[in-house]
Amino acid sequence: MLKGISKLISPELLQVLSEMGHSDEIVLADGNFPAASHAQRLVRADGHNIPGLLDAILQLFPLDQYVVRPVALMQVVPGDTVQTPIWEQYRTIIESRTGLAEPFEEVERFAFYERAKHAYAIVATGESALYANLILKKGVIAD
Repeated sequence: MLKGISKLISPELLQVLSEMGHSDEIVLADGNFPAASHAQRLVRADGHNIPGLLDAILQLFPLDQYVVRPVALMQVVPGDTVQTPIWEQYRTIIESRTGLAEPFEEVERFAFYERAKHAYAIVATGESALYANLILKKGVIAD
């Protein structure tokens, strides 16, 4: 164990976050996402929810400051009546950690899957909320 690092961040996830460079992307995938079949690197975080992991990750690296929307959400499929209250949780966490009030771009479902295939890693979580997947684009650490 290490001081100052959330218990939600496993040694494997810490290594992946450390290896990532500027503009690399990481997917935080809900329990329904086909993580194993899409991942170049798969990190298991079963039993953890995405809001907790998002908050822990944003304490360790910045979002990309050179793009307008450094976080991507999977767009709700047209005609689907599902509500996405988890997005407001994400917005609150991101704003408190980064100051960004409007960090999201919405990506069509199949385009999101394709983008996920090229991500540096996918973190498979136990998140049960629908449309809870998100992609974070890593920024520059200047300190």
